[in-house]
Order: sequence, then C-alpha cells, then structure tokens
Amino acid sequence: MTALPAPGSAVAEQLARIAAGLSAERLPGALRQRCLDLVLDIGGLCVAARREPYVRALIDSADGDGPCTAVGHARRFSAAEAALINGTAAHGEDFDDTFEGGPVHAGAVVVPAVIAAAERYGRDGEAALIGIAVGVEVCCRLSLVTPQLIHRAGFHPTAVLGTMAAALGVGVALGLSPRQLVDAQGIAGSMAGGIIEYLAEGAWTKRLHPGWSAQAGLRAALAARAGFVGPRTVFDGVHGFFHGFANTSDGNYAALLGGFGETWLAETVAFKPYACGTMTHPYIDCARRLALRGIRADDIEEMVCEVAKGTVHRLWEPLEAKHRPPNGYAGKFSGPFCIAVSFLTGDAGLGAFTDERAQDPKIRALAAKVRFRIDPQNPYPSEYTGHILARLRDGRVVEERQPYLRGGAHEPLPRADLEAKFKGNVAFGGWSPAEAAAGLDAANRVFAGPLDLSAFRR
Repeated sequence: MTALPAPGSAVAEQLARIAAGLSAERLPGALRQRCLDLVLDIGGLCVAARREPYVRALIDSADGDGPCTAVGHARRFSAAEAALINGTAAHGEDFDDTFEGGPVHAGAVVVPAVIAAAERYGRDGEAALIGIAVGVEVCCRLSLVTPQLIHRAGFHPTAVLGTMAAALGVGVALGLSPRQLVDAQGIAGSMAGGIIEYLAEGAWTKRLHPGWSAQAGLRAALAARAGFVGPRTVFDGVHGFFHGFANTSDGNYAALLGGFGETWLAETVAFKPYACGTMTHPYIDCARRLALRGIRADDIEEMVCEVAKGTVHRLWEPLEAKHRPPNGYAGKFSGPFCIAVSFLTGDAGLGAFTDERAQDPKIRALAAKVRFRIDPQNPYPSEYTGHILARLRDGRVVEERQPYLRGGAHEPLPRADLEAKFKGNVAFGGWSPAEAAAGLDAANRVFAGPLDLSAFRR
C-alpha cells in the first residue's frame, strides 16, 4: 500500500505555499507583458465569437444576470456564467494561445476565470495579474508531469489541467491562504473532466471545455474560501488526479514544482497565426510555400506528410473522415483539410473554416490526395514541425519543411502582429474601428489600477 505523504509535503501543499508567496510587483517584465498579451488575445477572440451559435446557446441558457462581463455583450452575468461564456468564446475558433510542451490552451481557461473573480469581488488589476500569471504557469507545468498520457487516456489536457490551474489562479487573485489553496486544488480535482470524443461529427464540446474548466476552477476556489475541505493528496494520493486522467500514479512533479516563481514557462506561451489546431500550423506553412512555388492543385499526384505519432488520432485518423470533414469546425482538426484550404486559398484564418469551405469540391479533391507517415524521430510535443513531400504528375518530387511553430518560442509574434490580430478578430465579430481602439486601450491598461471592463461590454 502506498504511504500517504507527510503533512505539509503533499504536492498540492508545496504548490500552495509557493503560489501564496508570490506577488505581482515581483513578476519579471517579460511575464507581465505576456499576461497583457494574453488578455488582449483572449478579449479579441471573445468578440470574434460573440455572435456564433455556440456562444448564443450558452447566453440563452444562463440562469439570470449578475455583475460580471461577458466580452462583447451588454448583458452581465454571474462570475461563473461569465467565466463559462468567455472561456468557451475564447477557445471557440481554436485561435487561442498554446503551450508547446503540453499542448494546453492555458489563457482560454485562466484569463476568463481570474477576470470574472476579480470583477465580482472587487480585486484590482494587480490581483488579476498575479492570478493570471500563476494560473497559466500552473497549467503549463502540469502538462509536463505526465507528457502525452492524458491525451492517450482519452481526455483533453486543457480541460482537465485547466480546472486545476483556474482554481489556483482565482485563489491567488482572491488572496486565499495556503490551506485554502490546498482545498481549492482538492475540490477542483473532482470537478475536472473533458473527453476527446468532443469532436465527433463536428460537435461543439471542445469549444465548451475551457469555459467549463474556468467556471469549475472558480467555483472550487470560492468553495475553499468558504471553508469547504478538499483532499491535500489530490495529486499524489492512491486515487489521485493523474491516476484518474493519465492512468499512472507516477509523475514528474519536479516539472511542476522545480523553480516555480523563478523560471516562468508562461513567458513562452505561443500565439497562433492560424485559426485551427496548433499541430497543423507547420504543415500550413509548408502548403502555402508550395503554392507560392507555382505548383497547381491539378499538378499534384499526392502529398505525403511526416507526422508525430502523438498527433495521428487527432489530425489524421480515420483518414477518410479527415479527407471530408463534415463542417468547417471539424476541418480545423483535419491535417488534410488544413493543408488543402491553405494551399488553394492562401488563408487559414477565421474565414477559411466555414461550412461552405468544408463542402468545396476543389478543396475536398486536394485533401483526398494528402497522406501521412509516422516519423519516429519527430520531436513532438517539445517541438512542432511540419513536412510535406509532393509527388507531381510530371514525375517531379518537391518538398517543404517547417522546423518550428511560428508564433512560439523560436519566432514569437511581435506585439504589432498581436494587435493586428486583435483588430481583425473584433472586426470579424462586428466591432467598429472606434470600438476596437477602445478595447485595445482598455486591454493595455487592464492591470493598472481598478479593473475596468466597460470597453468590452459592447
């Protein structure tokens, strides 16, 4: 029988002590900027999705009003409802941030949860900043404890890890004690969930996962603040978190705890240039470069992509289904469709993944020519690479490779590009240039003084 960790030595207890001892004024400048970038990116994405049916469904299902902001809407909601709506909207078009080592979408969970809590309970921008920094860092580090095993077990890492991260981020923003932060983690462990059947037939549940995790983490922190007790052994107990979600009781907890507060993985969070699954991005770069070489779709006999084994079940199989995604949303998670649409249109932004594009016979014909083979040396998930070998009808063979994820650690998106992305996203959501300028100004000042989200209630 596995012995319980001694009092004070459980992973959740160690993590709570570290988190409770951090403060906004001691955060590195690069981390503060990354948190500002996250707020800007998440805000723009929420506006982009504000009129989409999946967001309308959540708004129509909300049970009453409250004091908190759902970005892009005049109506206000309870903190939990706001976190749910904003988290879902932020991730809805799969255009949000990614931590390459996970992969996890930390911002779409943590930012909505912390901002909702801070707005509801009168915490200022500095409190929101430290909550976002801690929550995003926790999410990134948790993804390294049992790499790839959560996905392999059939769960969505963003959903299950995000709940834990949101609980700690909200707890720190609200000033919970170390004991309360332990309870928040213990409670959140029983609230976490999210299965990978989320994309079947183009369903919407993947979109929901960050929103659900945001509100669940917020509720866990509030319950802990009110005295509800959770297990301190939520991570390292016999039936702990990773036993349930990764089918293992062994984990690299040094990746979670080592250097926390000194080395910030959150500084390396990647921002997407394309509105689709992160692992497709290097292949999109390759496809666009092939098109720029003057190759036409009719010239192509087949396209063969070297891929990582860990990406196959999400992007490549069943291959026949991936050749013909049922709608635009499913196309975001189809390697063949992403390659075909970007080759033919030069675009992989919000407008590329419509239901009409998914039914386009030219796009489907090219997607049907895309195959894959597993490269056992592929470095995923520590690096995201792309490769396409195109065999042409005239006998020529041409190749393109992309050695890293653009927007990530090797080639970060400049702030000017993030601001341009924000403006494009809010324009897609129907905001005027004046509303976009007001939102950009508010996002740039979000951590300075009292939290003011009025510019986002439009």
